[in-house]
Amino acid sequence: MTRIAILLANGFEEMEALTPADVWRRAGFETELISISKQLNVSGSHNITVVADKTFDETNFDTFDMLFLPGGLPGATNLDQHEGLKKQLLNFATSNKILGAICAAPLVLGHNKLLKGKKATCFPGFENELIGATHTGRSVETDGNIITGKGAGVALQFAFEVVSYFNGNDYANKLAAKMQIPPN
Repeated sequence: MTRIAILLANGFEEMEALTPADVWRRAGFETELISISKQLNVSGSHNITVVADKTFDETNFDTFDMLFLPGGLPGATNLDQHEGLKKQLLNFATSNKILGAICAAPLVLGHNKLLKGKKATCFPGFENELIGATHTGRSVETDGNIITGKGAGVALQFAFEVVSYFNGNDYANKLAAKMQIPPN
């Protein structure tokens, strides 16, 4: 079973975290919301408080197939400042596990030199933070083990890109049809 950890920091973009969480759980992925603070309650950038499943310190990241970073401000910068998260990102990259980030959050991957030689996208204005990447400007970009997205408006598309990555296009299309999402 695919396991995904969604890392939440105060100031995260709610759509970018919760839309993928919903889709991935519908897809049968074990998806956990992980607070990077000592508290389970995490406040989003639009003052919606979410109760995470676990805190960072009580999570065994070795059991996950993917780490996902939602954007939002100051959520993305809060993620970028978390030393334990940096170590986990490097561990995942070394193990060729999947790293996902959307909106401003690809800056965390860029600052940790995880985008070198990769194609990536982000929210307009954060292109210079994608250190070593070729910025494509696409809504969603997949390059090897890195999946990046442009912003809240593509959260659903991003979520389905991940479903396709793990379970194939046919599975993703069937799930989309069940959710009443029109075909492309």
